[in-house]
Amino acid sequence: MEPARAACRGGEPRTGVLAHLERLEAEAIRSRKQLEQQAEESALESKINKLRSLRDQLRADVKRRQATIEASTANSEPNRMAGIDEPEDLQRKQENMKGILQAYHFTGLSGKLTSRGVCVCISTAFEGNLLDSYFVDLVIQKPLRIHHHSVPVFIPLEELSAKYLQTDIQHFLFSLSEYLNAYSGRRYQADQLQSEFADFLAGPLQRNPLCNLLAFTYKVELKSQSFPFCARLMYKDITVTLPTDVAVTCQAGEPSTSQEEQRVAHENLFRSKPLHQVFALFAKKGEKLDMSLIS
Repeated sequence: MEPARAACRGGEPRTGVLAHLERLEAEAIRSRKQLEQQAEESALESKINKLRSLRDQLRADVKRRQATIEASTANSEPNRMAGIDEPEDLQRKQENMKGILQAYHFTGLSGKLTSRGVCVCISTAFEGNLLDSYFVDLVIQKPLRIHHHSVPVFIPLEELSAKYLQTDIQHFLFSLSEYLNAYSGRRYQADQLQSEFADFLAGPLQRNPLCNLLAFTYKVELKSQSFPFCARLMYKDITVTLPTDVAVTCQAGEPSTSQEEQRVAHENLFRSKPLHQVFALFAKKGEKLDMSLIS
């Protein structure tokens, strides 16, 4: 009996019913944690979908309100419209802008009236996480103009302003919000990869200021051997948070059949899921991926 106990203390693997029960208990704990995580992810996804639905509904309500205002203005008597002087016209624009901002509040847009016009704040978010906020200070006069702003230089603000600011300020704000949210979402994914999954990376993550071009090398284990893969993700459409072009290559020479299958699976995952979620799958599944994981 004493030699058997000594063997257990010395690091020898335990056998018998007790060891089997311990393994079952460990597997049960892992299964429970996975089920809890899946439930949390499902609840979060449901919440995000509800918020998106509310956002779309609010946008539709704003569009209907804007159409009603435009129709009412178009049907007004020409003489009455001709009699409105410029100060009254600017005041009317301010009131319309105030109403629009109130309707936009739950879509990530807010603002306040200023002595010059209105300062609009655009709050960005990704997967329910609040990220950065940007402002655009508008001067309400003829023509409308931007006094100053905090929008990054690589966002096409001047192009959007020239295209929509004078004719459809609603479209201008929504388009600018779309660009900023996509940029913040891509940057958030890259930051999460660097901070949460640095152990997978073999070298630094390369990215440009707009975060629409990412390149990195990462290591995974296949059949107890570590293999490096090199990924290049390109977002040609800078209003999206998933890459439009993905290229994954195996740096271990001529890939085997299993390596090629993994390479293709990785490409499909990068196209269909946010970057940090892909590496969360790598960590959870121990890199034993198959095509059934791609949804």
